[in-house]
Amino acid sequence: MSSSVQVMEDTAGAQEGAGTLLSVNNIEVIYNHVILVLKGVSLEVPTGQIVAILGANGAGKTTTLKAISNLLHAERGEVTKGSIVYDGEKVEASSPNDLVKRGVIQVMEGRHCFEHLTIEENLLTGAYTRADGKAAIAASLEKVYTYFPRLKERRTSQAGYTSGGEQQMCAIGRALMSNPKMILLDEPSMGLAPQLVEEIFEIVDDLNKKEGVSILLAEQNTNIALKYADYGYILENGRVVMDGPASNLRENEDVKEFYLGLSSGERKSFRDVKHYRRRKRWLG
Repeated sequence: MSSSVQVMEDTAGAQEGAGTLLSVNNIEVIYNHVILVLKGVSLEVPTGQIVAILGANGAGKTTTLKAISNLLHAERGEVTKGSIVYDGEKVEASSPNDLVKRGVIQVMEGRHCFEHLTIEENLLTGAYTRADGKAAIAASLEKVYTYFPRLKERRTSQAGYTSGGEQQMCAIGRALMSNPKMILLDEPSMGLAPQLVEEIFEIVDDLNKKEGVSILLAEQNTNIALKYADYGYILENGRVVMDGPASNLRENEDVKEFYLGLSSGERKSFRDVKHYRRRKRWLG
């Protein structure tokens, strides 16, 4: 049996047991009516799992997340083919606000805190769609501070004067304040020191395991992403060129060479290897 068939069977078994929260089916995304960015992307996020979208800068990772959260229109982009099904219903025509109310929250690349507000005021903006009362919101705030004790220490500081790591924690904490079912997390490691990256991923892992929040993660740092993810998809030029359980991807020779910086032979540029040869090796 080929390795790709075995991966598919392993995946089918794992996802059947978990149930599917999000299903992206063969979507295409076009910007400005002419620029084709995503070319038939399909992926699934089982309930309660961490799924990583991997690839170099410009591969289509952020566009995939924005297609799901329906934030493309602000950038003159649109899903022109395919479907996006969340919690059993098609949502490609839903507004971003409706998706937030249904539990889909995106943490944008670059953190995007409100710099003039304090850390605590930033966190409270994440609860604006809730209607379950002040006591429930206060309880959620204490929960955020339990996961991010550094934010409690800095709760009265203006966000613009905090560190990049603290702003990333604030952005994730703000998402948690909305009681999400799914968080779309875009490049959480960007611009952060390795120790901080590890700390943030540990917290994301805790949120997933203890709170049951499903995570769809777009990340260039393949090494850290595959350490914490259950499943991964590798994008290249707007297409999924490989997917499988994270443990399998970590051991794949192409992934080791081109994404983890490890090579058993002569080191090559990823672009130097012809596409059909990579596909043959990955799917053979």
